[in-house]
Amino acid sequence: MVATTESNAAGEEMKVERSVPTLRSLTLEKMRDAILDFRFKPGERLVERQLCERLGVSRSVVREVLRHLEAEGLVETIPHQGPAVTKPDPAQAAQIYEIRALLESEAARACALNAPEAAIAELGGVIDEIDAAFRTGSPREVLRRTTEFYEKLFVAAGKEVAWDVVRSLNARINHLRSMTIAQQGRHADAIAEMRRLHAALMQRDGEGAYEASRAHVATVARLAGAILARI
Repeated sequence: MVATTESNAAGEEMKVERSVPTLRSLTLEKMRDAILDFRFKPGERLVERQLCERLGVSRSVVREVLRHLEAEGLVETIPHQGPAVTKPDPAQAAQIYEIRALLESEAARACALNAPEAAIAELGGVIDEIDAAFRTGSPREVLRRTTEFYEKLFVAAGKEVAWDVVRSLNARINHLRSMTIAQQGRHADAIAEMRRLHAALMQRDGEGAYEASRAHVATVARLAGAILARI
């Protein structure tokens, strides 16, 4: 009985407190945000010693975070130079937009046909929040709310597996998105495109939602392609 009690106590001591962010996760979030905010430019070298000083963490934490960011596609290791912020490859970017077009348009159609009214109304509220983030000049909030919009769209459509695929690309999608939303006039155009999609969802117009989604992705794909050609 004593042994069992001691074993239980030892087990309790080893449990990780999930509500407390680890130093690694906090550092990862800071680095990811810095890349998406262009405080680190595409192609810029990431020197471990300098990162340790700027972030106030150990080299082991920096190395682990850089490995994670490399797995996300935000960092690449250049031979004989070391890690650097990924400079998006136009051909790979085009593939990402192809995947988005395929999955998002199907999710939009399914959402229009099958989602509860409350879920569709909630999507309209998220678009309002994206609009507000644009107006207040908060690109990080635009990215966060846009990701939220698509997650809710896929879930409302019953396309959770498809969302898992998109989510695996989210870091790279947001890297590209951070470039497109910074372009002059993109605020008005982006909100108009999203409201066109939402209008089709409210009208239960599956084909209209499908076409609005594909048109939106085609627009940002062209915009991203033009930006990448200049980098």
